Amino acid sequence: MLAITTRWHKVKELKSKLKIDDIKKTVYRGTHTIRFAMLTTYVAVTLVALGIMYIYNIGILSESLYSENTVKLYAKANIISQSASEIWESDDENVMYMRAEAIFDRLLAGTNIRGVLTDSSYNVRYDTNIAADMVGKVFMRDVLKRAVDGEQCDSIIESDSGKTLTVAVPIERDGEIVGGVYLAENMLSVTETVNAIKASLVLFSALLLFIIVLISIGTSYIITSPIAGFTDVARSISKGDFSKRAKVDGLGEMAEMGQALNYMCDELNALEEKRKNFVSDVSHELKTPMAGIKLLCDSLVQAENPDIATIREFLTDMSEEIDRLTRIINRLLTLSRLDTGADLAMSEVDISALCAGVIGSLVKLAGEKDIELSYEKPQSGNVLICADYDKIYECIYNIVVNAIKYTPEGGHVVVRVTFGEKECIMEVEDDGPGIPDGEKTKVFERFYRLDDSRARDTGGTGLGLAITKEAVLLHKGTIEALDSPSGGSIFRITLPIPQSGKETNL
Repeated sequence: MLAITTRWHKVKELKSKLKIDDIKKTVYRGTHTIRFAMLTTYVAVTLVALGIMYIYNIGILSESLYSENTVKLYAKANIISQSASEIWESDDENVMYMRAEAIFDRLLAGTNIRGVLTDSSYNVRYDTNIAADMVGKVFMRDVLKRAVDGEQCDSIIESDSGKTLTVAVPIERDGEIVGGVYLAENMLSVTETVNAIKASLVLFSALLLFIIVLISIGTSYIITSPIAGFTDVARSISKGDFSKRAKVDGLGEMAEMGQALNYMCDELNALEEKRKNFVSDVSHELKTPMAGIKLLCDSLVQAENPDIATIREFLTDMSEEIDRLTRIINRLLTLSRLDTGADLAMSEVDISALCAGVIGSLVKLAGEKDIELSYEKPQSGNVLICADYDKIYECIYNIVVNAIKYTPEGGHVVVRVTFGEKECIMEVEDDGPGIPDGEKTKVFERFYRLDDSRARDTGGTGLGLAITKEAVLLHKGTIEALDSPSGGSIFRITLPIPQSGKETNL
C-alpha cells in the first residue's frame, strides 16, 4: 500500500508543481497585462516618434524662415549702405535727408521694416519711423555699435509684441566708416506661420495617435486572443478534466505556448490514467492473496475439532499466500524507489562475470524442469561498463527466471553477451511459447501477463519486467522483446559503454 500512496502523492505533487489554479489566474491576468503592455508600448513609441518629428520639423522650419528673412534684410541693408555712402558728403542736411528718404522708400516700400541711418557718432540722419522723431538724436543699439566698429551683425529681440529681427551694417566711404544702417523687422508673419504649422502638426499627431491606438488595440486582441483559450484549458485542468485542448494556430510564440499546454494536458491525462490503472491493478493483486488468507482463516475457524495435520495444512497455505503478498509489496516498493529516481550506485561492472553469477544461482531452478541453462561468453575481451551492479543483476535475473518459468520441460535457455564499440548487448533466449507481436511492448507494463492463470500458478506478480525496464532506463539503456528463430522469445538489453571503458581478457 505504500507504493500506491507514493504514486498518488506523485500525481498530487505534479499538480502542485504545475500550480493549476495559479496558472489559470496568471493566464487571465496575463491577457490583460499583455494587451495593456502592447497598447502602452505602441502609444509610447508613437508619442516619442511624433515628439521628435515635431521638434525637428518646427526647429528646421523656424530656422529656415528666420535665415531667409535675415538674408533678405542683410541684402537691403547693404544696398542702403552702398547708396548712402554716395550721398554722404552732401552740404545741405535737407538734401541729405531727402536723398536718404528716397533710398529707403525705394527699398522698404510696402514692408513693415524700420530703417535708421546714423553717422559714426550714432546721431540719426534718417529714420523711417517719423512718429519716433529720432532725427538729430543719438540712437544706440548693440548691433549698430558693432556695425560702426566695422562688423555686419544681426540679433532677434523678443518683446510683448513678438520677435523682432534686427540687422546692422557699416557705411564706408574712401575706406573709412562714416556711419551705419540699422534695419528692424517684426517677425509676426513668421511666428504666425510657425504657429499654424505647429497646430497642423499637433492635429496630425493626435489623429495619428488615435489611429495607432485603434490599431494597437486590435492587434493586441488578435495576438492575445489565444490566451483566452488557454485560460479555459487551465480552468478545466484545475477541475481535473484533462481532455480539453488549446487551439494551436500558426508557428509563433502563442502556438508554442498552446503546444506546451496541450503537452501538459496529455502528460497529466496519461499520468491520471496510469494512477487509476495502477490503483486498480494493485487492489486486484492484493485482494487475491488477502481473499485466500480470509478463506483459509474462515475455513479453519468453522472446522470442528480440526486435527493437527489439517491445521498445519491450512497454516502452510496461509504462509504461501503471505509470502506471495510480501513479494508483491516488495516489488511495489522497488518500483516506487525507481519511479522516484533512486540514486544509482555506479561502479565498474564486469558484465561477463555478472551473467555467469546469475547462471550459477539459477542452475538448480532450471534443473528442476530439466531445462538446459547455458551462457555464451563474448568472443573478444570483456568491457567494464559503468553501472549499478545490483540493479543490472536483478534485470538479468528477472528475465532468466521468466524464461525458465515459461520454457517447457526439456527446453533451452541461453544467455549471451556481445560488445560493440559503444554498447554492451545482453540477450536471454528461450524456446518457450513466444510473445505475439501486439504484446511485445505490453509485457513491460506493470501487472501485465500473457497468461494470467499460468502466471499466478508460477507465483508471478507481473512486476518483474516492469522493474527491469525501469532499471535499464535509469542506465540510459533500452530493452526489447524479439522473436527467437526457435519460436520462443529473445529479451535484449542494450547498455551504453562509456568512453573510458577498459577491455579485460577472459
